Amino acid sequence: MAASIRAVIFDFDGLVVDTESTGYLTWKEIFAQHGHDLPVERYAQVVGTDFNTSSYDPRRDLEALTGLTFDWDEMESQRRERESVLRTSLETLPGVRERLTEARTLGLKTAIASSSPRWWIDSWMEQLALRPHFDHFSTVDDTGKVKPDPSLFLHAAEKLGAQPHEVVIFEDSLNGLRAARAAGMRCVVIPGPMTRHLDFEGAWRQMQSLQNFTLADALDWD
Repeated sequence: MAASIRAVIFDFDGLVVDTESTGYLTWKEIFAQHGHDLPVERYAQVVGTDFNTSSYDPRRDLEALTGLTFDWDEMESQRRERESVLRTSLETLPGVRERLTEARTLGLKTAIASSSPRWWIDSWMEQLALRPHFDHFSTVDDTGKVKPDPSLFLHAAEKLGAQPHEVVIFEDSLNGLRAARAAGMRCVVIPGPMTRHLDFEGAWRQMQSLQNFTLADALDWD
């Protein structure tokens, strides 16, 4: 029997909704416009964190490849416009709503802990009508730090009234797994298209989808 689980913390991007793929596509299109490819393996380094924290920054990469300097404020504005078009077709990934409903049935607290800003999470909660399913939201606006720093998970756990050993994290990224381990929390990794090639050694479990197990199953895992 696993140690008592009182709370479940979800990553957002790539775990609840596959925004990671749309984000990657916008950057891949920018690179293509300037005659270069952006392999997913290279871009995946920033999944779950931000450009300033990651060792990889596509802006720096593109300038090195082209020898040009870009107006990144303007480029980012255009990229976000493209991303806003792509996001209209996105829905929750398989199993997300089922696990959230099950958490309520089992009396487990739920939160999102995301390296994204609060406005981004809020916009998606409205679009997907998911806000009532969560007890709390922790974002970079709360801690000032992003994954793999553990502060987002520790902040969310504190707000849920749970100790680290009572929490299970759902993540899709290597940076998220590192943050969960640093926080002393068990982590179930569900890789997405951006992260399936990565090695998630140290995960409590690795599953193909949130549909492939139940929270009741997790309560019995060693």
